[in-house]
Amino acid sequence: MTLAAHGCLAVVLALSISATALAQESKSGPLAKELAAALDAAKLDSIAAKDPASADVFVGALYFRGAQLLVVSAQYAVPLYLNNRLAKKEYRDMYLDLSSASVPATKVFIEDLGADGLKAKRNEGQPYDSYELGGKRTVFDSDWKKQNLSEDDYMKAFAAADDRYAQMLTALLAQVKKTS
Repeated sequence: MTLAAHGCLAVVLALSISATALAQESKSGPLAKELAAALDAAKLDSIAAKDPASADVFVGALYFRGAQLLVVSAQYAVPLYLNNRLAKKEYRDMYLDLSSASVPATKVFIEDLGADGLKAKRNEGQPYDSYELGGKRTVFDSDWKKQNLSEDDYMKAFAAADDRYAQMLTALLAQVKKTS
């Protein structure tokens, strides 16, 4: 093999390794861990907040210490109702309202098993995370074929889910800090 061929091979390997590493990094990981620690410190099992990006969208979370975060975001038909609940710190009730009585097409639901952020790749025998948007669920169990997705589409879905989850966690973290 020539020196030029070795150089090209090295570049190709470096690009494929960095692309794989980037694909597996999670924006939500550090934020989910921070939120879990903040909820533990505040002795809370739920939190809710307004989404700063949209006046009529709210975010709510149920936290099962050391096990999982269930996070929902959606528009609510009567925002004043949730604003009143938020003022009274009725976080669990807000979560339940968003889960059951929100505008369906706007609903985002995330199951973060481990309360450690979304992970695109699952280790053998470990629980997996999922993301639901407007009734369409994507499971991050490393089996994109089972979901009729290409690996590229699976990774794009993960990136979009991770971005949205990071936004949701940021809003919830800000609310915990106000509460503490």
